[in-house]
Parts: sequence; C-alpha cells; structure tokens
Amino acid sequence: MTAASDVRDVRRLAPVVLPERLWRERERRHHDAVDSLTRDHLHRRQRGTPHPVVDFLFTYYRTSVGTIRRWHPGPGVLLENAHHDPRAQWRHYRRATLHGRTGLIVDPDSVLARGGTRLRRTRDVVASTASRPGAMGCFGLHEWAMLYRTGAEGTRHGNVPLRVSRKEIDDVVRGSRLRCTHFDAFRFFTEPARPLNERPLTRREQLDHEQPACLHAGMDIYAYTAALEAGAPGELLLDALRAAFTAREIDMRSSPYDLSQWGLNPIPVETPHGRAEFVAFQRAWITRTQALRSRYLRAVRILEALSDTEPAGHEATSGQTG
Repeated sequence: MTAASDVRDVRRLAPVVLPERLWRERERRHHDAVDSLTRDHLHRRQRGTPHPVVDFLFTYYRTSVGTIRRWHPGPGVLLENAHHDPRAQWRHYRRATLHGRTGLIVDPDSVLARGGTRLRRTRDVVASTASRPGAMGCFGLHEWAMLYRTGAEGTRHGNVPLRVSRKEIDDVVRGSRLRCTHFDAFRFFTEPARPLNERPLTRREQLDHEQPACLHAGMDIYAYTAALEAGAPGELLLDALRAAFTAREIDMRSSPYDLSQWGLNPIPVETPHGRAEFVAFQRAWITRTQALRSRYLRAVRILEALSDTEPAGHEATSGQTG
C-alpha cells in the first residue's frame, strides 16, 4: 500500500469506542510485559550496578521505564470512562463523547505540535530507510572503529574488559572494509578510523544512507516510537523495545569487549564464522524492522490524517493535555 492510498484509507476510518473492560486488560498486559523486560534493569539501577547492554537503551536514548510503562491505544480510539482515570492528566488526551459514551481520546494536533519538525524529520528518516534494501557487510565493526588506535587509555564502556588485544583491534579495522551507514555510530569513530569508512557520513545526508540491515537504525525505531508518546499504540512501542533489546545484545556480542561476566558469548566478527553469524542475524533483522517501520509510518500517517479532519460523531467537551 502506498503512502497516498494509506492516507485515503485512514481518512475513511471513524473513531471507535474501546470499552473500559477491554482497554484496562490491554493496559494490564502492557504493564506486565514492560515489567518483565525491565525488572532486572531497575533492580541493578537501585544497587548502582551498571550493565553494558541494557543500560544503553535508557541512557543513550534518554527514555525511562516509567514512560514506557504508559500504555496508549493510539489515535482514533476513545477509552470509555478513562476521564475518571489518572491518564486524564497525561499529555495529548482530551475528553470526548462518542455514541453516548464518554472517555478520553488522543488529540493528534497536540502530538504533532509537540513533535514539530523533529517528528517530520524522523518520519522522513524512517521512510527513506524503509525504501532501501538491506546492506550487509558492516559486520558490526563500529565498536571496533571506536577503539582504533586509542592505546591503553581508550575505552567506551567503563570497566568492561576487552576480549582481544589492542593490536588485534587495530589489525581488524585496518584489514576490513568499514561500511558503516549510521551517522550516530560513525560520529563516535576515532579520528584515524573515520577516513577508513567507505564514505564519510554527515547528519545532513542521513536520509541518503541509512538502511534496514543496520542494527542501530533498527534500535532507533524504539526511540522514535517512544517520542510519539500517546500518538503510538502501546503494542508498537513494546515490539520496538523488544527488538532494541535483541539488537543491543548482538551489537555488544560482536564488539571487542568481553561480556562473559554477564553470561553473553561473543560473536567473533574478526573470523569468517563470526561474520557469517552476524550476517545471518542481519537478514532476519531486516524483516523484523521493516515491519516495525511500516507500523510506525502508519501511526504517523493516522495522526496527520486525523489532525486535518474532525471525525464525524466526535464531540470534544474539553481539552486535556496534562
């Protein structure tokens, strides 16, 4: 389905009422799933114990478990009797009455106004990435390039030990064809490593190079979805978070770091066997993240379409942006 036909389809959608019993059950399942995924992370944080894999998703992306735990139905769904719920004080909801039943519905204008140009930029990045075939062959060497020719003082992950020597890191980077396509990984390359990349990357040209085999481009979908707040269905956020957990583990297992104390075996991308394993993951990753991109883009198109039209049968009684 093309973007244009998708928007026409969206415009034909009428708001629906989700009975209180059903939306509270969906909310409960969301809470249970997020709690299961993040329980260990929260316990470690209370003890002040860092984790080189999981912490990244909440520090680099600046998201919080509390925010992720908030379930949203997405736009066009009235939550029956939710105007009596604490979510009445959340951002991007407004009170509404539909078919004689009153509750809360997501205000697409509020979501889009808060997202502004950043949301439009994100939409364009996701759409351009989705339009390309996956480019295998980077072998996850960005973490290696971030340590290239740094010497004993160079490390990006605190006290996490290395599983290979500094000389081996330099030899692998020099002996490989660096093919990083993700600017936010490339910008952490050491100065000597940057000229070794197949092409220089800039923020301005991000739309021209990102592609769906990239682990980090896939992890970014989680951050983009979280930034939509109430504009994204909770099920999409949860699936994007699960994918990000998986990718981050592969990301670090293919790095030069020794993660054995966290129970993680390496993917030795300095060897043919390790590179084959990494590429096999990328093939599955393309399928998984392209589906997430499609769902993300549809959520944005629904927001954009509903912000242009006042759906028939919707009676806004007050504004709630929390």
